[in-house]
Amino acid sequence: MVILLVLATAAALSGLLSWKLAHSRSGWQALDIPNERSLHTRPTPRTGGIAILLGTMAGLLVLWMKQGHTIATLPLYISVVTLALLSLADDRYCLGAGLRLLVQLAIAGFLIYQYRKPELGMAQELIALLFLVWMINLYNFMDGMDGFAGGMSIFGFGTYAILGWQAGQAELALGCAALAAACTGFLLLNYPPAKLFMGDVGSTVLGLLAGVTILQSHRDDILPVWLGILVFSPFIVDASVTITTRIVSGERFWEPHKKHYYQMLVQAGWGHHRTVLAEYALMLACCGSALAGATLPREWQILLVAMWSVVYALLIRYVHLTTG
Repeated sequence: MVILLVLATAAALSGLLSWKLAHSRSGWQALDIPNERSLHTRPTPRTGGIAILLGTMAGLLVLWMKQGHTIATLPLYISVVTLALLSLADDRYCLGAGLRLLVQLAIAGFLIYQYRKPELGMAQELIALLFLVWMINLYNFMDGMDGFAGGMSIFGFGTYAILGWQAGQAELALGCAALAAACTGFLLLNYPPAKLFMGDVGSTVLGLLAGVTILQSHRDDILPVWLGILVFSPFIVDASVTITTRIVSGERFWEPHKKHYYQMLVQAGWGHHRTVLAEYALMLACCGSALAGATLPREWQILLVAMWSVVYALLIRYVHLTTG
């Protein structure tokens, strides 16, 4: 009964706020103005992340009222609020990339320090730090198509909600379920043709939470990190391969562009609707594979990831052939 109340509260409030934000033209409202690198053609509000965060918080508030609040998650809440405020300011005032990266490093370092384990060496902590910062930014990079980032969050965090429930980890299950429900409410206004974008305040926070969920679930023996990466691989592979290719080509990789694989498909004539449905099918297959592989021996899990590597190589080749 509690989980249904949490889900309903998160989805309903997020959906209501998303509708209000999509139809608001207040002076504080940040608009995404189309440019040569955009896939949309009309100015669109980009404050939907506020609805996602407030919807999630409302769902968790219901949980705390029923079961009590645990202080162990306080560092994560502090980090989320700090990153959300930074990103909201960036949506409104376009802060410099250097300042954003500095704060992101500080937030990631704070979380690594708070949740560190004595047996982890400095090299492992550094890798975890860089992974969190990359997840924050890659989610932002991939939030460029109607319904895309919201859909990835529903599939990804929904998968971890199932895993948390199976492992008897109520806090993980309900937290991820509330987040997935809030993203569902937002998706009602973000599905093609989108009337509202989540903006940096949504994409960066979702990226941070995805990274933290992957690392902590690995630490707690819920899902190994390689299968956690598989869950979010539709985002991780596209962003990582694209930026690596741009670096090798000597391009200014930190600047906006339209060379992600999903962008290439949209520009090739697939459009937002067909492309996002194809991506949803890929997300479902990846999440289903991770769930099925969670109980397999490690050797079989590695084989599963290797098989998906081949699948992604074939998909990348297909996109290049399709788009010329």
